Amino acid sequence: MNKTLIAAFTALSVLSGCTTFDAYTGEEKVSSTAKGAGIGAGIGAVVSYVKNKDASSADRRKRMLTAAGIGAVAGGSVGYYMDTQEAKLRKQLRGSGVSVVREGDNINLVMPGNITFNTGNAMINSSFYDVLNSVGIVLEEFDKTIVAVSGHTDSTGSSSFNQGLSEQRAQSVANYLKSRKVVDARIEVIGFGENQPIADNGTAEGREQNRRVELTLLPIVEES
Repeated sequence: MNKTLIAAFTALSVLSGCTTFDAYTGEEKVSSTAKGAGIGAGIGAVVSYVKNKDASSADRRKRMLTAAGIGAVAGGSVGYYMDTQEAKLRKQLRGSGVSVVREGDNINLVMPGNITFNTGNAMINSSFYDVLNSVGIVLEEFDKTIVAVSGHTDSTGSSSFNQGLSEQRAQSVANYLKSRKVVDARIEVIGFGENQPIADNGTAEGREQNRRVELTLLPIVEES
């Protein structure tokens, strides 16, 4: 298998164009969070985190991916590969409450905390299993991606509590995806605590938006 390089390792710039589809109507729109560059900033933070992992961690992931038989996308086919994956995710998740956001060659799935977890809890609501099952089906089919699972909270409570809760929630989602045959070597778990808000923590509506888990799908591409 060709050596692989996670696209995020070489691409830090976050594109300004950010589109989403209403999860209930399917209509294309520019989300309010995208208008404020909140979602884009979140994707940028994930890309930066992955890029800046130490060399030994990067090498270890490459070895794990090779051992798991995970290949890479040819450079000229990345756009088409992610387009096809995005289309299947939109079809599977329509009406689920999960937003699908595409930015460049990255795909972000935003899972609101109010439908994923009970308040202050890291145990996934059983009503959300079907949604994660649908995500797992697509991720298993399109396996040439790194799946960064990031947890986020609002600013209520101490920063240390929020950091821990964000990590626990991200790990819960990651563990569930592993149970749905998503290879461990592809998964990166990140807790951002209250540090990546996408809305105003001064309002109840804003805090609700900030309590979320995001899946960021980063293509694995061949080294040139």
